[in-house]
Parts: sequence; C-alpha cells; structure tokens
Amino acid sequence: MENEMRSANTEPLHKPLGSSRTFPHFEGLLFSPVQLVKKSLADDVPVDIETKIGPHARRPLKLSMPIMISAMGYGVALSKSFSIALARGTAMAGTAFNTGQGPVLKEHRDNAKFMVVQYHGAFWRPTVHQLGQADMIEIRLGQGANAGAGTVVKVTDLPPDVLADFLATTHEMVDKPLKELVVPPGIPEIRTQSDLRQLIHHLRLAGHGVPIAVKLAASNYLETEMEMALRAGADVIVIDGAQAGTHGSPAILVDDFGLPTLAALCRADDYLRLNRRRDHVSLVVSGRIRTPGDMLKALALGADAVYIASAALFATAHKQVLKPLPFEPPTQIAWVNGTHASDFSIDEGADSLARFLTSSSEELKSGIRALGKRSLREVDRSDLVAWDSEVARITGLPLV
Repeated sequence: MENEMRSANTEPLHKPLGSSRTFPHFEGLLFSPVQLVKKSLADDVPVDIETKIGPHARRPLKLSMPIMISAMGYGVALSKSFSIALARGTAMAGTAFNTGQGPVLKEHRDNAKFMVVQYHGAFWRPTVHQLGQADMIEIRLGQGANAGAGTVVKVTDLPPDVLADFLATTHEMVDKPLKELVVPPGIPEIRTQSDLRQLIHHLRLAGHGVPIAVKLAASNYLETEMEMALRAGADVIVIDGAQAGTHGSPAILVDDFGLPTLAALCRADDYLRLNRRRDHVSLVVSGRIRTPGDMLKALALGADAVYIASAALFATAHKQVLKPLPFEPPTQIAWVNGTHASDFSIDEGADSLARFLTSSSEELKSGIRALGKRSLREVDRSDLVAWDSEVARITGLPLV
C-alpha cells in the first residue's frame, strides 16, 4: 500500500503516528505479584507518585504524577484549540504539557499549570520572555520518528491566522513571501559541546533556574551524546525511541532509524548508573508508551517520568473523533488543517484528557500497591521478569 502511494507522488511518503513495525517492547515484561514473601496493600492505602524533574535545578519541576504530554506543536501539527485543550487538561490533572515546535501562545501559559517550552532552531522559536514563563525548557536535537532531521510545513497548508502566529515572533527578518516554514535539523548554531554549554547557560538564565532538558532521538551514539549533554550542564535527558509518533515524517525515518524505546531506556539508565550520575540528572523516556502498564514498566527500568503523545492525542479527542467519521480519519478533528478542526470543543477535550491522566495515575497506584509498596520510588527492576527471550537479553532481567 505504501509503495502504491509512492507511485502516485514524487515526494517522500510522509507517515503519521509512528511505525507499524514490531520491536521488542514493554509487552515482553511482567511484574511479579507478592503474596507471602511480601503482602500487597489494600486499595485505601495512600501511594506517593509525585514526581520531581531536574532535582538539582534551582526550580525543579514538581508534578502530581510521572506522566507528561510530549511535544505536539500548534501549527506544525495541532490546531490552536486542540493545543489549548492539552494545556488545560494537564493543568486539571496537575502535570505538564510541551509546546513543541510551534509558536508559544499566551493561551498556552494562561491554561497550563506546568508548561515545558521546547527550544528549536526555527525563526519563530521562543523569545526570552516566553522562556521566562517556562516550567522546564527542552532543547530539541532530535525525535524518534524524525531522527535528527528537520521539519517542513507548507504555508499553503496553514490557515492565514495560524501563519500570522508563526510570523508574530521572529528572530530574523522575513522579507519575502514564504512558501515553507522550516525547522532545521537540531540547533544550527550548536556545533560543539562548548556551544551547547553556552546555550544551556543562556536558557538557564532566561528560565530563571528551571530545569534544562536535552531531547535526543535514541541512536547507537546514545551514551556519547548523553555524555556531551551532561558535560554541557543538562538537568534532564529526554530519550525518544524509534516507535515514537509524529504528525508526519518521511516513512524511512519513521520505520528504519533509531533504537527501540526499551533498548534505549535500558542503555541510558545503565550509563547513568555506571557513571554515578543517576541521582543528579532526570531521565524521561517516550516512544509508544500508551498504557499505565507501559508507564510503570518504564519507571521500574529507570525512567523518572514518561512522555505520552499519541495516547494523549486520542484521549483528548475521545468522543469527538466521531465528528469526522465515517468519511474522514479521526485525526481530522486535531490537525491544524483538519477538515473538522473547527468542530473541536476545548472544554470537552480538556475534560477527556484530564480524566485519562487521572485514571492512568490511579492505575499506577493500583500496580504499586500490588507490589506491596507505598511509593513510586520504591519500584525498580527487581519487580520485573521477562517472558520474551529477546526482551530478557535487552533488559538483563530473569527469563521465566
């Protein structure tokens, strides 16, 4: 089918919402329940899942749960109303949303309780004022579904008011008609570790001491790139696995680049422990993390928090996906140029997302109680076994 689509067009085939390929993943793991060795806890026992990101930053990010909404940018992917619903829904649940590569809006700050501002290389990247409103700043060097490549948005795909939001904040003169809006690969001015150190210092000042994160597409250079980021002063490492989704990226980058999320997480955690940095930097992982079970397994393997995107997209859309159906895909309620974007209800979307996040956090607590524990910080690798031989090899966990 994909080759048939390539036969109809000369441009690279763009693929949304991640790869359909099967990689070793969290499904190959199971938690070990306790009965006599240790007792599970009753449903009314309080469980602490509060999360601190960037513990050594002057202003750590303190969340009600270890679940954040990953970068899904207004204009480069989502409609304005949908991005506002993400901000509002996360605020209702007590966690954070990420502005992504699109323009940072006043409405984002007005509706969010905790806002992660993503710093990228495009001319509309956040201003010093917008960085000063962030609760965490994330430097985007790569992403799982797009490798270390850039992003191109055709101006003809954007409504005029959305294009105006892109042009409202500029770092360079736009003196000729635009045909495309380009997010370049990485940050063009960052060529060395020293350059990255200077940028992190600048962002730390602009953000008044909030954590500075570096987002990497998981690759076989993972440990080397983590070391460079840590030496440059990063407070948080974000690892985006090969199964991560996106609004649209060349299919070859979606399917054939990167490291699987599970393998990347294990390597990242091993590296931090081996170098005695595990308590000094926060590790956030993303890439096809969809259920509370996925989340708790990632946290047990060493992540301090998880980012979710596709799961949050459909949770926010919830019953509103019925508006485009049956003649249009359900995502047409969410995309900036979606045929039914104007039909989206911010209030309904925010409520749906808040319910999903709250339900997921309560499910995490149920799993932690079943392990006989009272805090997320007590959950670790010893609570897991592998039933899949390849997953056992990757994680180093016992094969049942």
